[in-house]
Amino acid sequence: MNYFVYLIITKNKQKITSYVGYTNNLNERLKKHNTSKGAKFTRGRKWILAYSKKYVSKTIALKEEYKLKKNFKLRNKIKSYIYK
Repeated sequence: MNYFVYLIITKNKQKITSYVGYTNNLNERLKKHNTSKGAKFTRGRKWILAYSKKYVSKTIALKEEYKLKKNFKLRNKIKSYIYK
């Protein structure tokens, strides 16, 4: 089974907010975030997919998710590509 690490972003006024997660079904997960059935932090906002990467094991995906969550420099770089 494949797992995905993803970064979704939303823009409120001038602030860009991001959220990092992992899933085995990327389309369903994004749908849940946008219908307020995803993580509590993501409820009530319109999210767009900014980044995703596929992994073959859950263990590797979880490790990479953790790294991306802590790497704010990379997250800001990805955000700047979407909202210039």
